[in-house]
Amino acid sequence: AAAMAALLGPAGRFRWRVRAVPGGARGAAGLRGAQLGKKVAVVDYVEPSPRGTRWGLGGTCVNVGCIPKKLMHQAALLGGMIHDASHYGWKVAQPLHDWGKMAEAVQNHVKSLNWGHRVQLQDRKVKYFNFKASFVNPHMVCGVSKGGEETLLSADHIVIATGGRPRYPTHIEGALEYGITSDDIFWLKESPGKTLVVGASYVALECAGFLTGLGLDTTVMIRSVPLRAFDQQMASLVTEHMAVHGTRILRGCTPLRVERLSDGRLQVTWVDLASDKKDTGTFDTVLWAVGRVPETRGLNLEKAGVRTNPNTQKILVDAQEATSVPHIYAIGDVAEGRPELTPTAIMAGRLLAQRLCSRSSDLMDYDNVPTTVFTPLEYGCVGLSEEEAVARHGEERVEVYHAYYKPLEFVVPERDASQCYIKMVCLREPPQLVLGLHFLGPNAGEVTQGFALGIKCGASYQHVMRTVGIHPTCAEEVAKLRISKRSGLDPTVTGCG
Repeated sequence: AAAMAALLGPAGRFRWRVRAVPGGARGAAGLRGAQLGKKVAVVDYVEPSPRGTRWGLGGTCVNVGCIPKKLMHQAALLGGMIHDASHYGWKVAQPLHDWGKMAEAVQNHVKSLNWGHRVQLQDRKVKYFNFKASFVNPHMVCGVSKGGEETLLSADHIVIATGGRPRYPTHIEGALEYGITSDDIFWLKESPGKTLVVGASYVALECAGFLTGLGLDTTVMIRSVPLRAFDQQMASLVTEHMAVHGTRILRGCTPLRVERLSDGRLQVTWVDLASDKKDTGTFDTVLWAVGRVPETRGLNLEKAGVRTNPNTQKILVDAQEATSVPHIYAIGDVAEGRPELTPTAIMAGRLLAQRLCSRSSDLMDYDNVPTTVFTPLEYGCVGLSEEEAVARHGEERVEVYHAYYKPLEFVVPERDASQCYIKMVCLREPPQLVLGLHFLGPNAGEVTQGFALGIKCGASYQHVMRTVGIHPTCAEEVAKLRISKRSGLDPTVTGCG
């Protein structure tokens, strides 16, 4: 939501007056507060994207993030499965993808979730305002409706969970006028056609991956390194797999300008940073995925005394999620130093609501948070990257166990499994505490979720080695990691042993 705050107060102490904050973290905090006897309101408003895209209640994840992304990723995976089916004896026609039909199905599901959130708020007696909110003073916000009507709301506690929006590189000529972002791609009624994706984030690679999988001519332009915040060996394997399977990757390049041609297509001029050589290409769509900015600029935080990081514009918070104003809190992507992941924001919101209601003193633990990048070959991880482990503990104190493996489902269709890889980062000293797990392969999210529990509970390498694998699965390969990088032995799995 572009401007939204969840307001909590004791029963009878929430106030509003008219003058003519759910989804994700906001919903979690508001609904949990209502369940625990607080009088709660949610203020939610979506500023349309520069292309005019707008959506309903539920935040980024539901509308323009995890949910539509995973569904389009699944659509792309199905194309590969149809190709594999003939090798398994199925007689199938040459597949032809219908973007419009997929988009309609995805958008209908998202709209059903929007409605479900409205019903849930109503059932829990949470007051919902579809207003764009900003602070008037530390205890009051002003909401402005689409028609310009103002509503003042005051409460004892205010939770800011406004998230972020995609960044437009406005220094590039034509970027804002002709480009789209992840705020738009999932709501397109027609195929984007030949697409240039600019960026190296997980958003860029995920979108490029499913576009390629749907049969579209797709190029990714990467200025420096892909997936900068992730393990770099795994990131290299992700992009290598994408390149082998049809996505064109332009490395070390940055766009200079975008121009619309007479036929409506977009001509992009870019420069190779190493050679300073310029080049051009013509595309139907340019998708910017060059980072996100927190939705704080329109909140009038200075009127409430809430401090932000001047560089990132994110809100400074402590371990309690409290801002510089003790009764104002910030959770999720809008808060400084927090993972930009929906499940962490949801859990932080629930725990905050419980603390505000004096039902618990538990704080959110941001260590060992699992996540998955839904590229064509999925990358799941939890804990430290190899680089982080070495930086924190020293190379001599870190042991990395690894394996290249071939999923059984790849065997019959003779799929390339060159990038299917697992590594477990451990302390070298017995019992070799697991510091991080990195899994590249089918269903990486499902695999990583299970092992995340063990790592959260302090699993050691010995624990993992004593875990019986489920055969034949990809996940069992984690429990068979016996070759360390330090040994120099070939980590390629052969047979079932």
